[in-house]
Amino acid sequence: MYQLYVETHFDAAHQLVGYAGDCSNLHGHCWKVGIKVEAEKVDEIGLCIDFKKLKALTKEVVGRYDHQHLNNIAPFDKINPTAENLSRVIFEQLAEKLEKNVELKEVTVWESEKCCVTYFKSC
Repeated sequence: MYQLYVETHFDAAHQLVGYAGDCSNLHGHCWKVGIKVEAEKVDEIGLCIDFKKLKALTKEVVGRYDHQHLNNIAPFDKINPTAENLSRVIFEQLAEKLEKNVELKEVTVWESEKCCVTYFKSC
């Protein structure tokens, strides 16, 4: 079994509706996103998935959030744009784009250098 990991980032603002504290006000983050995938086999040249392709697919998903106010973009116009919800939504959107031989295992979203959340589907 092989595990591959890539990272990207995007800058976006959000505000947490119903939160009792400063985060209910509009503020921004440089969000870092980590993607872990697994594959059982490599192809004829020895790759599970090209890192360039995995990074491009990841950028395609998170690119729509870059330099945006997340509360104004679906589905965050209906659910709070928390790191938890962001990690799940990115997971669901990216999982649809991957080839059948590659399985998305987890998506980690960092709000800051020291705070992150990981979403994964348990067995």
